[in-house]
Parts: sequence; C-alpha cells; structure tokens
Amino acid sequence: MKKAKTARIIFHVDMNSFYASVECALDPSLRGKPLAIAGNVEERRGIVVTSSYEARAQGVRTTMTVWEAKQKCPDLIVMPPSFERYRNASRKMFNLLLEYTDLIEPISIDEGYMDVTERYSDHSPIEMAKEIQSRLMDELHLPCSIGIAPNKFLAKMASDMKKPLGITILRKRELPRKLWPLPIEEMHGVGKKTMEKFHKVNIYTIGDLASKNLQEVKLQLGKNGEKLWNRSKGIDDRLVDPEASNEFKSVGTSTTLPQDIVQVDKAAKVLRELSQSLEQRLKRKKVVTTSIQITIRYANRKTITRSQTFSNPIQQKEEIFEIANKLFKEHWDERPVRLLGITATQVIDKSSATRQLDLFSYKEHTKDEQLFETLDRLNRKYGNRLIRRGVEKKGDVGNGSENETE
Repeated sequence: MKKAKTARIIFHVDMNSFYASVECALDPSLRGKPLAIAGNVEERRGIVVTSSYEARAQGVRTTMTVWEAKQKCPDLIVMPPSFERYRNASRKMFNLLLEYTDLIEPISIDEGYMDVTERYSDHSPIEMAKEIQSRLMDELHLPCSIGIAPNKFLAKMASDMKKPLGITILRKRELPRKLWPLPIEEMHGVGKKTMEKFHKVNIYTIGDLASKNLQEVKLQLGKNGEKLWNRSKGIDDRLVDPEASNEFKSVGTSTTLPQDIVQVDKAAKVLRELSQSLEQRLKRKKVVTTSIQITIRYANRKTITRSQTFSNPIQQKEEIFEIANKLFKEHWDERPVRLLGITATQVIDKSSATRQLDLFSYKEHTKDEQLFETLDRLNRKYGNRLIRRGVEKKGDVGNGSENETE
C-alpha cells in the first residue's frame, strides 16, 4: 500500500513596514509617530519608499512625493534610507528564523518562506508562528505578519490578509470563502498588464479565474496564464529552496525546554544535544563556520544572544559545544532558562575553507579529521549511538527527538 504524502506546512514571514520599523527599533522616540522613508528628503519631488502604519492611516502611500505626503500628513517625519542598517536587521531576522528550520528561502530583504513540515511534531504551526512573531517583536522590535498554508503561493496570499502583526492560516478547503472573492489584481503574480488582460475576458476576481476553462486562459496569457490558473485553485508545487539566495549565511538549531533549567550541568546536556544537531546540519550542507552564537531565553521571555568569532573554521560537535558552553557560563545570570539555541552565524563552504594551522598542531588535526570520518562512516552504517569518541561519557547525548529542528 502506497504511503500517503505528508502535507507541507509553509510559512511566509513578511516584515511590516520594514525600513520604518528598523528606524523605530533603533530610535524608540519614533515609535507611534507618522514616519516615512524617502529618497531626496530635502527635495519636494523625493519619493516615499515606505511609511509607518501611523503615516498610512493619514493617507501616506509608497511612491507618493514627499510634498504630497506632507500635504496629507503635516506632522510626517521624513528620513533618508540607510540600507546598511536594514541589511543588518535583515540578517538578524533571518538568523532568528534559522533557529526553527534550515529550509528558509529569503525572497527579499524583509520577507521569506519557511518549510516547517518536519517541525510539526515539536510545535503546532500556529504556536510556532506566534512564538516567531513574538520573538521578532520582543528581541528585535520588528513587527511581522505570517501566512500559514500548504504551499508558497497560498502562504504569501495569507500573509497579506492581515497586517500589521497578523497570523493567517489559509487551507485549500477555505479558498472559496477566503481567496476567490478577492479582486484579481490582489493575486500574487498579477501586475497591471495582466490584470487588464484578465478584465478583457471578464475575469475580475480570483474566483472568476478559477472557474474559467484552462484552455481559454492559456489562449489569452499562455504559460503564465496556466500557472496563475493553477494557483487560483491552490496548486503550487514549488519547494522552499535555501540555495535560491546568496544571503543565506547561517545555520542554527534551538529547543524550547519542557521545564525551565536552573543548573549549569543540565544546560550543558542540552547544549551538547544542540551541538550534535548543528554538526549534522553543517555536514549536510557541506559547510563550516567561523562564528558561534548562543541564544538564551529566560522564563520571563527576555532573550539574549552572545557570540564568539574565531579564525579556524569548525564543524565538529565537540568544538561547537566547547564554545557554546563557555558562552553560556560567561553570560547566564542564573535565572530560569526557557529556551536554548546555537547558531553558526558565519558559514562558508567546506571545500573553500582553510584551517590556519601551525606547524605543531597540523598532524593532530589531520588525525582528528581521519578519526571523525571513520566514526561517521561506522555510525551511518550501524547507527548513531554505536560508536563515540572516548572523551564522551555515557549519558552526555540524548536522542535529540525534542531538540532537533529537522
């Protein structure tokens, strides 16, 4: 009997008014005020790039001139863009998302897809989305909307349905009620020219498109029409592809603990398990790292991150654990810990990495590498728990079922 295919769970995370939100995060005095980010702010013809929701409530819109925007909103604060600040915030945002899954596809500086199908046993999708949204707000002061659906198209449409700070689930059975009544121009992938073509054949809503004969749609719009017709019916087989973006420079894993931790030795056990999980991910991606970051989230939801950068690239769980455990001991303030995470924040291809070895340590590292490879081969053949290095003690590593974000 053929095994039923597991339904995918895809998130589309879309930051709300990103540039304006970053400025407000850096300068709290801007929060709650009408703010616009615009090019050539000193010129009347400068164009609004984005604006806060307070400004939008007074009629300020993207592509509006600064002069027009100030006519609509006399109290408008106008700032020039700072793309370095926005890139910085974007990296932090995606690093946080990486604690939940490796399967992330950034599609712009402020939005991306996540495939969290394999995390379903750890968290319900809605609980995970709420946690991600809360952490982005609490830790980075950045609001977002999240769409949850069985594919990328529906997740993207869902995230647009409630802004700011919305979480929307869009199931295929809900399309007639939630998706089909929307105007065709609100469909992701439909621009002004495509909208005009649809209007010529009496397609004014997404439901109109879904009810049309496919051949008629293909006749009007060719392959693009077929793609849009499929998506109007909730069909989209595209995978979440981390390789689609060159900005993907981090790999991470974390766990929300079943009970708060208040002892160093218990934290060390969790960090060992996370180090093992992170090693597996780095090896699967064939990458090494020159920076390790830990995340400590306390029972009161306050979260801190601390990192260490080093010259010699690493990949092995022993080295990861040594750094992560040191960071934890140095920065833990002895309050109960709710979540722990480890992220490799500067990732490079293993093939292009060179270890800066001195003359005395070269042979030792070479032997270690050979030993690691031999153990890996045996563990792959006979099981992960058959053989371990002598420095590990029985009971140091658990089964990882709760901590791995595979």
